[in-house]
Amino acid sequence: MSRTVAFATLGCRLNQVDTQEMQARLEARGFRTVAFDQPADLVVVNSCTVTGRAEFSDRQMIRRAARLNPSARIVVTGCWAQTDPAAVAATGADAVVGNADKARIADVVESLLADSGAAARPSGRGVARVHVSDVSRVTDVPSAPAGSRLGRSRAFVKIQEGCQHRCAFCIVPRARGRSRSQRPEVVIDQVRQLVAAGHPEVVLTGVDMGHWGADLTPRTTLAVLLRALVGVPGLRWLRLSSLLPAYFTPQLLEVIESSPVIAPHLHVPLQSGSDRVLRLMRRPYTVRMYRALVERLAARIPSLGLGTDVIAGFPGETDEDFAATRGLVEDLPFSYLHVFAYSERKGTEAATMTGRLPARTVTIRAAALREISQKKSLAFREALVDTVRDVLVLETRDRLTGRLVGLTANYVEVVFEGADTLMRGMTQLRVTGADLLTTEGALA
Repeated sequence: MSRTVAFATLGCRLNQVDTQEMQARLEARGFRTVAFDQPADLVVVNSCTVTGRAEFSDRQMIRRAARLNPSARIVVTGCWAQTDPAAVAATGADAVVGNADKARIADVVESLLADSGAAARPSGRGVARVHVSDVSRVTDVPSAPAGSRLGRSRAFVKIQEGCQHRCAFCIVPRARGRSRSQRPEVVIDQVRQLVAAGHPEVVLTGVDMGHWGADLTPRTTLAVLLRALVGVPGLRWLRLSSLLPAYFTPQLLEVIESSPVIAPHLHVPLQSGSDRVLRLMRRPYTVRMYRALVERLAARIPSLGLGTDVIAGFPGETDEDFAATRGLVEDLPFSYLHVFAYSERKGTEAATMTGRLPARTVTIRAAALREISQKKSLAFREALVDTVRDVLVLETRDRLTGRLVGLTANYVEVVFEGADTLMRGMTQLRVTGADLLTTEGALA
């Protein structure tokens, strides 16, 4: 009888890819994956630590896993496991596996399940097994088995791991190590396999994705990789995850702007519209550089979906600094914002800075930015009304309406009436309406 495993993933898209890879490794050892709320022999919680709220969510998920599956073994991995294994061990987890050790999770699990002394939970029993290596010493990106990704409309490929930057607010370099690239032949082969398996869209992911290729021998660039990938037969959309402004070289801009395979959707982090705050944050660009890039992209890519990240209330942020940020995001053609209220992360430079703002001030500023995001999202989606769009139909129905969901190339989810047979395939929709919560459509 096969053993069963359930997964819970918190945090970023890269964590979702890591979960897929761990799932493939465990399935290769004979595990069968079940839904999180179903009985399982093993539950893997892939944690996040980017904010204090993220760690609160981690703890909630671990408690929920123990409550739903009191006899299961619980393994916690991910960024919180890497940066604070003692705190994770104290939650009652049976094993703690750091990011540097995810590739050997199958061996860790086999050893854990073979221990007859760990047969009965209950929560809080015994001492957790801790497998957390020094992630700063990792120099490669391990390849995972392809696994089964049938049932998913979109496929994700991790091309890069870690980060070469040391932004003052960010814990990610401590959690994921230095920047390192997956070999181009591995990436190209993965994309070919995914397209052959029926995935019209492939999303490239990484922590510092624009740095891809700089650590390889011979040295290469993201532009070179994209030129190879857009030629993969059958690939409809190649979508890029977050890219810093400085990585948009003339060569990269040329392939992004010229290839119909590159989805017209980019995410370019901003964090602040004040040069003074950007310097405090140790961000590698200026407001002038950022504005020039965004205006060029919007002018040259029709119907571009453009997202960004913004932090409200960074230590030392004055009223004038915030006004500059607010003015910039109002002025630029964003289709959405990811707004973060500043959260202190132990071990970062910002945690030692003076000038911490009152919590209420941070909350008010974040709320103001989220209101701008709502307005910009609505305006962007209203501009699509009465147009016909190609969409990739996702694998699940909308939770509120029960209708199908189609994702446009510029990253708008459109709900519409249709049969389940449309799922995971491409179709055309006429956008019929948009409000603050929903974009409506009908089969064209």
